[in-house]
Amino acid sequence: MDAFKIRKGLGRGLSSLIGDSRVNTDVNKLSITDLVRNKFQPRKNFNKENLEELSNSIKERGIIQPIIVRKSKDHNKKYEIIAGERRWIAAQNAGLHEVPVVITEVDDLKSLEFAIVENVQRHDLNPIEEANGYQRLISDFSYDHEKVAKFIGKSRSHISNCLRLLTLPKEITELIENNKLSQGHAKVLVGLENALFVAKKIVEKKLSVRQAESLVKLFKTKKIPKFISRDPNLRQLENSLKDKIGLNVFIKNKKNNSGSIYFEYKDIDQLNRLIEIVKLNY
Repeated sequence: MDAFKIRKGLGRGLSSLIGDSRVNTDVNKLSITDLVRNKFQPRKNFNKENLEELSNSIKERGIIQPIIVRKSKDHNKKYEIIAGERRWIAAQNAGLHEVPVVITEVDDLKSLEFAIVENVQRHDLNPIEEANGYQRLISDFSYDHEKVAKFIGKSRSHISNCLRLLTLPKEITELIENNKLSQGHAKVLVGLENALFVAKKIVEKKLSVRQAESLVKLFKTKKIPKFISRDPNLRQLENSLKDKIGLNVFIKNKKNNSGSIYFEYKDIDQLNRLIEIVKLNY
């Protein structure tokens, strides 16, 4: 008889993965100190409020679903958590000394697969953690985008879009990990030259994804300027203004020191958006 039930829902559910492995179906009790976290665990952040709720539930009813473990290769007489790290942490917070476990024999690839499947099924990973999990399958175990998509049960485009987030500057990925930027916001920043500047504006002004898309359009124009300032002082001023507002700026100065300042835009929507940016910032 199965010692526990595991939810399905991805290309290969946890039950499918367990079916591929040697498992002792008896539920054992191990000391909390005998367990160590999974070195392949993609999840780094745990919601404090949800963790507290789980701790309270464990105090009342105990741990209903056992933690899946394997013998640790790095820690003598310890067991590495394959699935259930959140339950393990909550059990510690609840004051438990022992936890129910199911011991399985799996290799490093299977350990990573377990960790990714459990977290993606529960929607516990933020987009960067999810992308790092997929990247590890690719880098360490020679998966390609198609194989990851089939394994996870998601489209190849979802996997590719998720992995593109890892090309963003570290400052932006940290904003995503800290839930200051959503995945929708992050997608519109990929490949943008001024991505960090725009990201800070999105956070500062609390822009919606749609507003962020409108803002990004301003930074994707590829027009070649019709004139270039030859005066190095003017070029320095142009660059200073560009750094300040994130748009190409051109200054045309005459001999009598009269002239014009040009902001580059390509349509009326961008013009209106530019005016809005100026009003918001000045």
